[in-house]
Amino acid sequence: MEIPAWHRYFPQLTEDQNHKLNQLPGLVLEWNQRINLISRKDEDRVAIHHVLHSLAPAKVLTFPKGSRVLDIGTGGGFPAIPLAILFPDVEWVAVDSIGKKINVVKDLAQQLQLNNLEAIHQRAEDVKGPFDFVVSRAVARMASLVQWTKPVLARNRKGDTPNGWVVLKGGDPDAGLKEELEEAGLPYKLFPVSMYFEEPYFDQKFVVYMTPTPFPSPS
Repeated sequence: MEIPAWHRYFPQLTEDQNHKLNQLPGLVLEWNQRINLISRKDEDRVAIHHVLHSLAPAKVLTFPKGSRVLDIGTGGGFPAIPLAILFPDVEWVAVDSIGKKINVVKDLAQQLQLNNLEAIHQRAEDVKGPFDFVVSRAVARMASLVQWTKPVLARNRKGDTPNGWVVLKGGDPDAGLKEELEEAGLPYKLFPVSMYFEEPYFDQKFVVYMTPTPFPSPS
């Protein structure tokens, strides 16, 4: 299994953060023998396809210290766990409607000593806020994700970054993806992951940053 050189993309990583990122793929594979977290075809590429991919939002914005972030439909803990490693001063809440997957996330967080991550077995519509940001990885159409989570999005921001949704999506930006994002009816910015990571897997992978109010004009 190929382990990316995390420091190449994130030179600010501490030794402890680097160690935890190196540990995570193996822990996921151990669990994948017992419960279907990821595709069997992905097992040799979990470090790139799941861990590194989950870190892409960090190339788009820095989650402010003290902020609270919801990962909706976290599955096996992506993107919440890698981002919790990268942002230890941020509170991460990983939610999924499948209890056995949440049990895995709890175990992974415990093994990695992630005291800033809470895993909750809950439906998206029942989540209690407020949260400064919502993250997700291809869980639902953007309009549905916004509808489920807009009520729990905090109105006041923690830093200079507008609160909103930071979502990993794939697809053709000039076809179905653009149509899906415009369906949500909110301002958004689209960032190609291939701008930040050189692996071919990230072609036509994007970070969507959507906000409930217009983005501030450049000063």
